[in-house]
Amino acid sequence: MFWFLLIALAVVVAAVTLAVLSGRDGVLSEAEPDRTAWSLPPDRPLARTDVDGLRLPVALRGYRMVDTDDVLDRLAAELAERDARIAELEAALAGARAEARGAGGTEAGPGPADDENRSEGERA
Repeated sequence: MFWFLLIALAVVVAAVTLAVLSGRDGVLSEAEPDRTAWSLPPDRPLARTDVDGLRLPVALRGYRMVDTDDVLDRLAAELAERDARIAELEAALAGARAEARGAGGTEAGPGPADDENRSEGERA
């Protein structure tokens, strides 16, 4: 009786395995993509909403390294570009202020650095 049940169980397992592997009409079903369709806009700088809406694809042991590295590389490059532009604008502003002071005029007006150097009595 034991051998009969063991053989019957093996036949049932084999039949279920073949049914699952064969799919419908002998054709395997279409596999779902393991990556989500996300893209960052290539034609403009990233905005906060782009980063907030970003959902990186997850792999078995965490995030996909290639996709995550691509996003981080792009963010790092854009931040470096913005930092360079800010430094350039700050240098131009400092040069314009120095030129205005050198000419004896106060056309540029006080800036944040000038405000910090004044005493409390002068600010009021």
